[in-house]
Amino acid sequence: MNTRRYPTTARPRHRRAEGALLALAACAALAGCALGPDFHRPAPPPGESVLRPEQTAAALVADGRTQHFDRQADLPQDWWVRFGSKDLDTLVAQSLQNSPGLQAALATLHQSQDSLRAGYGVFFPQLGANVGAERQNALLSQGHGLQNTGPYNVGTFGANVGYVPDLFGGQRRAVEALGAAADLQRYNLRAAYLSLSANVVNTCIARAGYQAQRDATLAIARSYDDQLHLAQVQYDAGTGPYAAVLTLRVQQAANLAAVATLEQRVEQSEHLLAQLGGQAPAAFAAPPIALESLALPAELPDALPSDLARHRPDILAAEAALHQASAQIGVATADLFPSLTLGGAAGAGNTAISQALRAGTRFWSMQASLAGSVFSGGTQWYARKAAIDAYDASLAQYENTVLVALGQVADTMRALAHDAQALQAQADALAAATESRKLTRANYEAGIAGYLDMLNADTQYQQSRLAYLGAVTQRLQDTVALYAALGGGWWHADGAP
Repeated sequence: MNTRRYPTTARPRHRRAEGALLALAACAALAGCALGPDFHRPAPPPGESVLRPEQTAAALVADGRTQHFDRQADLPQDWWVRFGSKDLDTLVAQSLQNSPGLQAALATLHQSQDSLRAGYGVFFPQLGANVGAERQNALLSQGHGLQNTGPYNVGTFGANVGYVPDLFGGQRRAVEALGAAADLQRYNLRAAYLSLSANVVNTCIARAGYQAQRDATLAIARSYDDQLHLAQVQYDAGTGPYAAVLTLRVQQAANLAAVATLEQRVEQSEHLLAQLGGQAPAAFAAPPIALESLALPAELPDALPSDLARHRPDILAAEAALHQASAQIGVATADLFPSLTLGGAAGAGNTAISQALRAGTRFWSMQASLAGSVFSGGTQWYARKAAIDAYDASLAQYENTVLVALGQVADTMRALAHDAQALQAQADALAAATESRKLTRANYEAGIAGYLDMLNADTQYQQSRLAYLGAVTQRLQDTVALYAALGGGWWHADGAP
């Protein structure tokens, strides 16, 4: 991607550049400009699509449900409502309300905003006041001796004012950097909001998938009861081998072990949901969200690469970090030149605090100072070059963030296309395995087929059923991944930056 880099002229290579900088500083002081580069947003990535034209599928049809990408489709802020589960909506809302991680991100944003407000104070004169009381004893010279006047009280009341004119814009650039830092935290909060909501929805779908696989595996394990009974009857009658009974028992035990594993995953998902929602596992009760109750969103957004760069919170956070690094160049450039300080003080004194503002000693002063470094071993010079290096690093990081985002969107779009293919294949396999199991079971009960035939049919059905449920779950989860990769629709929220 072609992103404008910091001009090479901003990296002085010879000491003759110092004269140019001094001339620039004089112009800046007269015109009221700030030294350093003015920040411009990087150009968004070009292109009309994240994928190549031949990779974009018109429609994704599988198991009777269709998804399609639409350039006009909008991405709502509460995108999870498209899965059609009120329980899911409630759980996401509770998690967004109670999550400690989200509250920490919000507090960090408030901290950066308050730091920005504190930074604006440099543009105003600093006023101060003081009240003092002393007890003194003076010795006065009288001829060749000293005369003790005795102790007396001195009370003073004064005020002072100080102001540092921002001749070269260093303070303005510092406040600009604080503003960029606040933007960075704002987008980090949006990223945390998106990550939390996506994790909650994804975990709910995973839990529903594990429950469906657990129930299917448990049903298969229970179906072996009838087969064991029939095999035992045949063995007792001398028409069947005892090995058939043992094989069925092994198969049933293996299915019960798989049920235990799936039950553990269900419980782990519930514990994760409790953590995401800011609750202890003992105090959390997961809502009964079944896999078949979740709707599959039909219209999927197909965002332009340029829209992605303006909507993804992590890209916008990287842009804010780049802005902050740009402002720091201005701060470091201004440090190369002297700073002017203006100040004044006035007050009055008397031998009693109560009389300090009346008759007595009055004083005032005014001062101005211009201070700068004459020689520091190149500290300020190389500090500025370090700021430019930091900008280059931030720019590279921004470009990498954009590329990662484009790759994530491309991955999820292609994953959904492959999910549709895989789900349709699994649906066909399940239909065939169901019919084969039905016919084989009838033949076995009629004595036409052996127990191995029935065992093979049951195993095929079990594998097909579990694979089908896994494909359904994966399609839903990849849909969540697409919504998250596109930015989650936060820009439709009230008060969005």
